[in-house]
Amino acid sequence: MVVEMLPLNLPNVLTVLRIMLVPVLVVALLGNTPSGDVLAAVVFALASLTDFVDGYLARARGSITTFGKLMDPLADKLLIVGALLALVSLHRLEGWVAMVIIARELAVTMLRANAGQAGVVIAASMFGKVKTCVQIAAILAVIAVHGSPLWVSLLVYLAVAITVLSGLDYFRRATRPASSDATPAARSRSRGATRT
Repeated sequence: MVVEMLPLNLPNVLTVLRIMLVPVLVVALLGNTPSGDVLAAVVFALASLTDFVDGYLARARGSITTFGKLMDPLADKLLIVGALLALVSLHRLEGWVAMVIIARELAVTMLRANAGQAGVVIAASMFGKVKTCVQIAAILAVIAVHGSPLWVSLLVYLAVAITVLSGLDYFRRATRPASSDATPAARSRSRGATRT
């Protein structure tokens, strides 16, 4: 039964590893540990890397599973939300930035769940992929760079803008289920299609 719920392949192991790294990241940020920021930056970078590697391996090896389709995007969101909340609590990130990003992620997740119940999968857009990359870059910069240099602030604001725009694009495409952007679930052939 456990094997059926969690098929033991490398992509799924990497997804689980990413989830397990979230509390490590939070403790590294919030704990009074030597070189905590360095450890947090390394953990966040490693966890983010597994996001790209597991999707690539799943497609290359034909190891796409229901567990992966469900847990991969959840792991991504747990990583981002955990980092945002920790940074806000440290007063290193403005609260409204985290609020906007988290609200968008929750809204799109609920939309995907409703669409899934209708047997519809909305194909991943370039906005979603760019959003993920910019969010990762912005959070990594805030963790690794002390103070608030202009380029870090601009990167954060860019991440917020792309996050909002990608969310609006997702909702726009969700209202057109008959178009090429929203198709029956059978067209979802890769884990990359779940990235939102």
